[in-house]
Amino acid sequence: MTLTFFTHPRSRSRSARWMLEEIGAPYDSVVINFDKKPAALLEANPLGKVPVIVHDDQVVSEAAAICAYLAEAFPEAELAPRGDERAAYYRWLFFTSGPFEAAMVDKALGVQVPPDREGMVGYASFARAVDAFERALEGRDYVAGDRFTAADVFVGSAVGFFTGFGLLEPRETFMAYLDRVRARPAWQRANDIDDALLKGK
Repeated sequence: MTLTFFTHPRSRSRSARWMLEEIGAPYDSVVINFDKKPAALLEANPLGKVPVIVHDDQVVSEAAAICAYLAEAFPEAELAPRGDERAAYYRWLFFTSGPFEAAMVDKALGVQVPPDREGMVGYASFARAVDAFERALEGRDYVAGDRFTAADVFVGSAVGFFTGFGLLEPRETFMAYLDRVRARPAWQRANDIDDALLKGK
């Protein structure tokens, strides 16, 4: 088994690093230079974006997809959804990676959706997207219920990223959830690795 991880510590790769630490399988890291991307990365992902993993010649890009893929590829980590967890797991994993991230990026870019055009965007309006996201986390410890899953790796990373950059209001629900997921030893290991890489640059 070979598992190669193309990454940069100042990118969405942090969520994939966390997931790799959660599954506990050995992997090789390739830390890219944004100004001179390696040919192997461009071959795997012509967009030149990270994170990307290559697992036994199978290429997976997009952080949410990497989390979901690794949960299934390494079932012994018990991070894939069980029967009654599947609906919430997939719903909020894809909501976060799609409409919710789009709402955050549009806010960062200063894009405002006119009220009469809300039907054209997946998140409707920024305020409605944030409220929906909060409801997804209210009254439960984790995205899919009482148990930590791979969805929490991605959603937890998003909460940390967007609150850290001031895009997402640090509501009590968000911050309590963030405290829970960041108590994971795998998050602490991944964060230490990426912080060390930043200091070395």
